[in-house]
Amino acid sequence: MKRQIARLAGPVLVLAVASGCVTKKVHDETLGELATARAQVEEARGEVQDLTVALKEANIRADLLGSEIAELEEQLAIATVRAEDAEGQLAEVIKDRSKLTASVDDMKAALAELKRLQLQTAARAAEYQAVLAKFKSLIATGKLEAKIVDGRLVLQLQTDILFPSGSAKLSDEGVAVIREVGTLLGEIPERRFQVEGHTDNVPIRTKAYRSNWELASARSINVVNEMIDAGMPPARISAAAFADTRPTAGNDSEEGRAKNRRIEIVIVPDLSDLPGAEQIEKMFNQS
Repeated sequence: MKRQIARLAGPVLVLAVASGCVTKKVHDETLGELATARAQVEEARGEVQDLTVALKEANIRADLLGSEIAELEEQLAIATVRAEDAEGQLAEVIKDRSKLTASVDDMKAALAELKRLQLQTAARAAEYQAVLAKFKSLIATGKLEAKIVDGRLVLQLQTDILFPSGSAKLSDEGVAVIREVGTLLGEIPERRFQVEGHTDNVPIRTKAYRSNWELASARSINVVNEMIDAGMPPARISAAAFADTRPTAGNDSEEGRAKNRRIEIVIVPDLSDLPGAEQIEKMFNQS
């Protein structure tokens, strides 16, 4: 633009200097050209001002856009961090949910097992009550005592009413009692029984019995045989001896020793009812 102004003004100045005297026509033409040049200069100045203003506005807009871009980048960074935090929180929620689900499943399984055990306990209690009802008359006369020992129902008979002192041969009263007991026990389906012989701590050493072990064993075997004669299936009954190893009272008095001389008939628990019994059986049978 400046070069254009210079080209326009140059000839006019040259003409004015070169001739000291000009015609009116030339003078008028020169004045016209000068006016035109001035107008063009003014126009050029206006354009320069407009361009300067436009440039300033562009710079301002560029600064504003830069600020907006920086703000957007900051927001994007914050959003990215939040997204990562959200992903982490979501992962923790999923993990916690998985743990809770597993805990709920475990609790449901435990509750189911508890209900199963409650049903078994109720069934066993009902069975024991039924057994006690069967032996009500013998219990009432004092010939038999029923108790729970280590979770097992035990029918206890004092040997003083079953055997003579130091003997394993059942007395007539003992035979009658054992036959009655055997008949009643035989009515209980799908149960096995163990007859256990116990003595006091007074040692015995005779031709027939060298120790309390032999005496206790002979007494329990004779009781088993009498129960089998009364109709008890042999596969459902067994004999055991404990001599004086499991006293129920002190042996320092005659009363205590009398309590220790006893026959116990135990209703053998069904171990298949125990949790995991089936799996344990399979494991051992396969090994």
